[in-house]
Amino acid sequence: MAGPTLSEVARAAGVSLATASRAINGSANRTVGADLRERVLATAARMGYTPDPSAQAMARGRTTTVGLVVHDIADPYFSSLAAGVTDAADQENLLVTLTSTQHSPARELAFVELMDRQRARALVLGGGRLSSDDPASDDGAATPGALHDALVRYRDSGGRVALVGQALGDLPAVEIANRQGAADLATALHGLGYRSFGVLAGPVGHRTAIDRSEGFTEALAALGSPVEDAAVVPCEFTRDGGFAGMQELVACTGPGGPPRAVLAVNDVMAVGAMAAARDAGLAVPRDVAVAGFDDIVTLRDVVPGLTTVRIPLVEVGQVALRLALGLPVGTDLPGVVHEISPRRVEVRGTVVLRESTPAL
Repeated sequence: MAGPTLSEVARAAGVSLATASRAINGSANRTVGADLRERVLATAARMGYTPDPSAQAMARGRTTTVGLVVHDIADPYFSSLAAGVTDAADQENLLVTLTSTQHSPARELAFVELMDRQRARALVLGGGRLSSDDPASDDGAATPGALHDALVRYRDSGGRVALVGQALGDLPAVEIANRQGAADLATALHGLGYRSFGVLAGPVGHRTAIDRSEGFTEALAALGSPVEDAAVVPCEFTRDGGFAGMQELVACTGPGGPPRAVLAVNDVMAVGAMAAARDAGLAVPRDVAVAGFDDIVTLRDVVPGLTTVRIPLVEVGQVALRLALGLPVGTDLPGVVHEISPRRVEVRGTVVLRESTPAL
């Protein structure tokens, strides 16, 4: 049997249909007094009335949906980020719609436009951006400028936005201190006695990869241990990318072997690099030390334990959604999460030294 209609609820409560709609569905323009609203809600509950989500979205101007865009849901970095976003959404009684771009700027832009059409309450974009001069970003109209314009249109129509990784224009962002974290890691490895280094640098034009690679190499140059250009190998931002990059690094080195220590600019790449080293007959860390970046949960099962830079990814997701919704950041991570402005938050990493980079 069909349930009661909103008109029937309004009649039973002794109010107009418009008043009943504003009390139950909310309104972007007009509100209902607390007493009247309670009377309508009590009547609706007694009659077993269930609100229509489409009607609520129309009345409020936005749905109770949050869009989350990540590059690769199979990557533990993004699954941890998603866990934080969904946890914060639960606290605000919001639902999360998740999509994976598969590292395609065109897919990312299309999802933003879809969420705008569906009037999602907020959007969180997780993962690094491509630089504007990167040829890989010329995917039809899917340039960083096109993404920025689409997000601004969404924001100006009533949506809320936050990015994770780097800022894009004046949009709210949780910025990861990638360059500083990589520099701190370089300093720590240098302090352990390492003087010969290689870098699996990630994709050309990927801003996160660039910041981590350059932060690492610039710090080493300042310490008197510059990294040779041939030892900086571009590769995909994946486990297989790290595997292929390590194979190339081992193949192009001279009789002295590969660099004594190798940074992969994220942890899944580092796991691939360790596998490639073993395939080449090299022992980690006896023959080559390996370090990563992010401290993903998968590392609990990696042997030897991987040295990395820890980013509190679940907390980053929580902060990102709260920032998007215009709520207080509310972090309990002093010294790690820093509020730069009401629209910008910086998250700093912590170097974690493990068995993959023993002291020499």
